Amino acid sequence: MDPNKRPETMERITTPALAKAFIDEQVAAVKAQVGDKKVLLALSGGVDSSVVAALLIKAIGKQLTCVHVNHGLLRKGEPEQVIEVFGKQLNANLIYVDAIDRFLDKLAGVADPETKRKIIGKEFIEVFAEEARKLDGVEFLAQGTIYPDILESHGVKAHHNVGGLPEDLKFELVEPVKLLYKDEVRVVGKELGLPDNMVYRQPFPGPGLGVRCVGAITRDRLESLREADAIVREEIGKLDPVPWQYFCAIPDFTSTGIRYVDGKGERYMGWAVVIRAVNTVDAVTATVPEIPFKMLCTIRDRIIATVPGVNRVLWDISEKPVSTIEWE
Repeated sequence: MDPNKRPETMERITTPALAKAFIDEQVAAVKAQVGDKKVLLALSGGVDSSVVAALLIKAIGKQLTCVHVNHGLLRKGEPEQVIEVFGKQLNANLIYVDAIDRFLDKLAGVADPETKRKIIGKEFIEVFAEEARKLDGVEFLAQGTIYPDILESHGVKAHHNVGGLPEDLKFELVEPVKLLYKDEVRVVGKELGLPDNMVYRQPFPGPGLGVRCVGAITRDRLESLREADAIVREEIGKLDPVPWQYFCAIPDFTSTGIRYVDGKGERYMGWAVVIRAVNTVDAVTATVPEIPFKMLCTIRDRIIATVPGVNRVLWDISEKPVSTIEWE
């Protein structure tokens, strides 16, 4: 039987009991595969890698080393959450790499979206490989591959950027959730005790905020995007039901605004924040849900009052097709 093909008889994991049975099965499988050897994992803080990390900690404890690379393009509070949950609560072997300057220096002045993606992916591989070479006795690489990755990309979890490691780093793969769909991974994560805001984390592109800070990334616009995004996610997250995905982008242009200094109005050039919320089943097509105007006004007021450099808040009501979900 093909180990990368989900058996037709495999029951979907929809309940805590089924999740527990799956966890017990995978704990035994990981122990049998790994033995007393060491395992390395690129821990982004996303759903898939977080669930794999928690599962492997349960199975092999300190034999697992997690590497969290902060490239400066994560959402507000995400690096801190990884450190809190895995470094403190789960007592994992966690290596935190502050590579913010390294990534942002490489991205300075780069406006083309595909070039940005390539720079981010290449730099991630280099940083991760550097950390891997510092460790002795690692024979296995864990990945958060899930079943759609196998169906769509022949098993290579490309957006985790570890499929292209240098030739000298030859690891055997450990992929305990590779036959699960995303909703099943979430049920397993809940059973493993991960916090809801990690288990139900919004879909997030591999390059992170790098493709929502449209055009050439500047540090000030990136920080304003991070702050505005936190407000958008907090407010729209109050809806019931919540949209499938919601975030914001800051395009690389300014428009005229008015600000008051000592009671006197003066013109200035500021950025626009664009709110984006969509519903979809497969991300091939997407519709735009209604957002109450009162909520939009609350988001507007909070962003204008607290986010530096922003003087307009816009709502993107474009559907897919013809618009894509992301702006880049």
